[in-house]
Parts: sequence; C-alpha cells; structure tokens
Amino acid sequence: MTGSIEQGSSQTHGNTHILGFLVRLPRPMGAVWPALSTPEGLALWFTAADELEPRLGGAVSLRGLGSGHVTAWDVDRVAEYTVDGGGRIRFHLERDGEDGSVLRLTHEFQGEGESERAWRNRFERLIETLGAGEQAAGPG
Repeated sequence: MTGSIEQGSSQTHGNTHILGFLVRLPRPMGAVWPALSTPEGLALWFTAADELEPRLGGAVSLRGLGSGHVTAWDVDRVAEYTVDGGGRIRFHLERDGEDGSVLRLTHEFQGEGESERAWRNRFERLIETLGAGEQAAGPG
C-alpha cells in the first residue's frame, strides 16, 4: 500500500483561511503518531519543534510558525497546536484497514499563511519518511 494525498479543501471567511487535507498513509496509527507528536518526528517532514510538551495546554514552539500551546491532545489520535502567527494546526489520525492510517489536517490561520502546495510537499515528505521506516523494519 502506498500513501496518497486526497484533494485539499480551502475556505475563506473574512480574514480567516481554513485548509483541509485527507492523507492516506501506508502505516498503522502507532507508527504514524510519533511523526505528528514528537519534535524528532515533526522535524523529519514538517518543521522543527523547538519546544513541545505533549499534553493539553503544553507549550509548543514550531520553527518558522511561532510559539503557543497544545490545544487538543488525544494520545495516538489528535494533536492540535495553536501558535501565534501560525494559527491552529490540527492532526487527526484514524485507522484505515489493517495496516494503514488516515490523517486529516485542518490548518486555520489569519491573513497570509501556508499554501495548499506547501502542505502537499510536506505530506509527500511524510509519506516518504514513513515508507523508509517500513523498509527499515523489514519483513515481519
């Protein structure tokens, strides 16, 4: 199974923009979760997290986006970071069959911000990173 990036959605309400993506990943939730919830994992495909306290209300600092707090945290399922200047970034993970996962991204921000293309590029890196992890694991 290979990963795929479904069509993104984009909405604008006044000065608020909301991007949404659905990404099918070729790895189980347990293998994907660290890529969304740890500084090491985020740095591989998204951006460096100079600070990340993995709990609701914990401090977070995403390089190039800003500092803020963890505004939703459901271990193995939901990580949401709200940062000054970068808006609200929500990763929602769901099972997809036996060995896959679906990642739903919602990125809500004010003014100029991330483009669909930027997120698409990041998701391509995420799929590559998870694929490399699968090869490293070898046959089970």
